Amino acid sequence: MRFLYTSWAVYLAPKMITVSDVSLNFDGSNLFSNVNLKFLPGNCYGIIGANGAGKSTFLRILCGELEPSSGDVIIPPTVRMSVLKQDHYAFDEFTALDTVIMGNKRLYDIMLEKERLYSKEDFTDADGILAGELEAEFAELNGWEAESDASKLIQGLGLSESVLYSQMETLGGNEKVKILLAQALFGNPDIILLDEPTNHLDIAAIEWLEDFIMDYHGTVIVVSHDRHFLNTVCTHTVDIDYTKIKLYVGNYEFWYESSQLMQRLQKLQNKKTEEKVKELQSFIERFSANKSKSKQATSRKKLIDKLTIDEMPASSRRYPFIGFNMDREAGKDILSVTGISKTIDGVKILNDITFIVKKGEKIAFVGESEVAATTLFKILTGEMDPDEGSYKWGVSTSQSYLPNDNTEFFEGNKLSIIDWLKQYTNDETETFLRGFLGRMLFSGDDVYKPVNVLSGGEKVRCMFSRMMLYGSNVLILDRPTNHLDLESITAVNNGLCDFKGNILFSSHDHEFMNTVANRIIEINENGIDDRFSTYEDYVQSKGGRITLD
Repeated sequence: MRFLYTSWAVYLAPKMITVSDVSLNFDGSNLFSNVNLKFLPGNCYGIIGANGAGKSTFLRILCGELEPSSGDVIIPPTVRMSVLKQDHYAFDEFTALDTVIMGNKRLYDIMLEKERLYSKEDFTDADGILAGELEAEFAELNGWEAESDASKLIQGLGLSESVLYSQMETLGGNEKVKILLAQALFGNPDIILLDEPTNHLDIAAIEWLEDFIMDYHGTVIVVSHDRHFLNTVCTHTVDIDYTKIKLYVGNYEFWYESSQLMQRLQKLQNKKTEEKVKELQSFIERFSANKSKSKQATSRKKLIDKLTIDEMPASSRRYPFIGFNMDREAGKDILSVTGISKTIDGVKILNDITFIVKKGEKIAFVGESEVAATTLFKILTGEMDPDEGSYKWGVSTSQSYLPNDNTEFFEGNKLSIIDWLKQYTNDETETFLRGFLGRMLFSGDDVYKPVNVLSGGEKVRCMFSRMMLYGSNVLILDRPTNHLDLESITAVNNGLCDFKGNILFSSHDHEFMNTVANRIIEINENGIDDRFSTYEDYVQSKGGRITLD
């Protein structure tokens, strides 16, 4: 990290990050190169890119954790940067309160030094002078408000104030996530870097974080797969694609719509060029032998030589094909659920659940516990029996189920992807299977990879492939966007919006629920709260703040 400001000029320097001609080389190839950007206060920058494009790596360069192969990241030395830590065990020996306050390292160091001084038995005059200086700086850094500020942060994220006095090692995973996020936000840093901050957060905590960022005065740079979050908080989009990093004004949705428009325009231009080439070639073929036309033919040939068909810019963006075709259309009767209850390990998960599903309904199931929707789906697919109540599928319905936990389909299974998929189709020809898998981003020798070594996202794409081959008219999906990148999430989202049958699903993705669902069923301790509305309208009906997971 290089600092360009010295002496009094430091204090006049804008609190921004300047990226100057930065490149990063891995094993002889550039991950990205010649990056020139400025990140300014008052803005939130969303970093997007395909898996493996280098989003998290770029954050590590910005915070000084990783040195670029060339170029500089320039930050005034008076600027304080805070980074969301990813190691959930790094602070196990500390209390949650200390962990949060460590977000302002200087303040925490002063607290330790004060404690050391005041515990000395031979307290000297020099110690007294130092203690006075430390007290002044402590007050300047709002040290007296540190505990109350930490409390406000964790309560905003949905934790009890009592958690502050617990050892980090005693806390659960979701609690640790929130404590580390509070650490990154603590003490009014000038710059905040957040890598996937919404992971494992409930919706209420995400909404609180959105409000925090929108009110924040400094610079926020964030990597996230949560489109609603990016659309809500981002003023700019940083796109990492094909070794280039480019900055665009606007949130993710604006970037996506703009990029799709540019691709359509480019394709249209390519088509016109191709048609012009064909027209000229046809002219040459027809008139090159005609002496009266030979001069024209020669001039057109020269024109063709100058023409090039502009290809689409090479891109690492790859969108799988997600599309569901029904083998037959369902009748009017889809599903009837009557009085279903279920208790697991002494905890009542479902209590007298009753509803009727009509043709064309796409229902998002929400609730304080995600286990409730998972349990209901397992009952409706026959994987689990209810303690009480019953359900009945319409005779013309056929169901496909995407479970949240797909372990049983892959663990210990050494079949190749192509052989695994062969189990679920009547067309076992390699041409069909390769073509199908190619659209799901499995190409070349990838189709021979054993399914037990696939990544989480690859396994989910396999499960979607399996579902699409069934031709069902009812889809049941338990958190289908888990493990997927933005491109795959977009493809799934569009595919479900286009599907003409019924969908029952759960999700953490606000945008996904809002665009797919036309009915919301909240599962609660009294049964259900059933609303025929979009998810956004449902949230607003709850006062804009809900505690759903």
